[in-house]
Amino acid sequence: MTFPLPEYTPVLCCIIAFVLSDYVAGRIIGWLNARDFGKPLPTELADIYDAEQYARQQEYSRVNYRHGLWRGLLSITVLLTALLLGVYGWVDAWLRQFTEQPVLLCLGFFGVIELFNELTGLPFSYYHTFVIEEKYGFNKSTRRLFFLDAFKGLMLEFVIGGAILALVTWIYTLVPAYFWLLAWGVVSLFSIFMMMFYSQFIVPLFNKQTPLEPGELRSAIEAFASQVGFRLDNIYVMDSSKRSTKANAYFTGLGPKKRIVLYDTLIQQMSTAQIVAVLSHEIGHYKRKHTLKSLIISLLHNLVMFALMGWLLSWSALTEAMNGGGTPVFHLAFYAFSFLYTPVSLLIGLGENVLSRRHEYQADAFAAEHGQGDELIGALKQLTSKNLANLQPHPAYVFVHYSHPTLLQRMRAIRGANAR
Repeated sequence: MTFPLPEYTPVLCCIIAFVLSDYVAGRIIGWLNARDFGKPLPTELADIYDAEQYARQQEYSRVNYRHGLWRGLLSITVLLTALLLGVYGWVDAWLRQFTEQPVLLCLGFFGVIELFNELTGLPFSYYHTFVIEEKYGFNKSTRRLFFLDAFKGLMLEFVIGGAILALVTWIYTLVPAYFWLLAWGVVSLFSIFMMMFYSQFIVPLFNKQTPLEPGELRSAIEAFASQVGFRLDNIYVMDSSKRSTKANAYFTGLGPKKRIVLYDTLIQQMSTAQIVAVLSHEIGHYKRKHTLKSLIISLLHNLVMFALMGWLLSWSALTEAMNGGGTPVFHLAFYAFSFLYTPVSLLIGLGENVLSRRHEYQADAFAAEHGQGDELIGALKQLTSKNLANLQPHPAYVFVHYSHPTLLQRMRAIRGANAR
């Protein structure tokens, strides 16, 4: 079979322009951030790193920056090559040798793309884990575990993502006029389900979670939860140390399914008072209804996306841009739409980051209002030091990429709350 080159239609040129603009903007913001590496630390942050540790942290940031440059360069090169040569239309034509069934075609198309992306990204992930993270003392994973994680992750994408994609495609074939609303409903229900049960069904495939044993730490956590009127029955410890020394904690679930998960590395690296302070911040998110607000915003975002998608999918120009001919094809139009939606997604993402940073300030303020401010600052400094985090990211980089304020911003806000 022959594979014709695409016509460079206005839609294809627009897609290429969006892809290039996003890449160039990202590189500029990354360069601005890297340019600030090595700046002298302000007095408020001077006790986090000594001179030797700060030099090591800056080196770690530079190594990760260069690694990201090479990974991004490969990604943009592959993507532009595929768009300019019409590879996506070739994939569609090749798959049609085996089936014309719309759902199977869609699954095959996105399966090929995802498999290729995973295989091209795997060497970079391997290098990052076993060269960069190993050099700086973070990696605890074995090669067997690394490849097993990659395989499990890919299988989850194929099984769960494939099931959702198949259902969405089937809906489109049955009722294209109401596709956007029904598809949004399906994805929304799935999102809510995953928010409630992710820690119970997905996390155990990768990590063991065990209830926090009775003792000083559990008693301290339960005492604080009782003090602020937060019902907490589920406190779990996750064996994250089998992969990395980096520490964290998170709050997940809704209603009776809510739970707090502590990394075992967090327990190893922090005092009981600091862990309680970290959890007071997480409880603050719940008490201020941040989880519910974020869910509602995410659902509304998806509604906008599906409404636009439903309006545009029957437009033959989308399929033509992917080198698929003049007849609309669901999966090709779907993929073309994902590129055209980039500016909208970027703007919404920036807004979500602004809101997320506001929520972080509010959760910090909740902790400070309940006497945990100083311990929370100590815990944040500890996390920053242990994780070799960049203390002075460029403001533009923070605005685009950070869902949390910087450490210095959080410290100043917490101290302001303490003063009140």
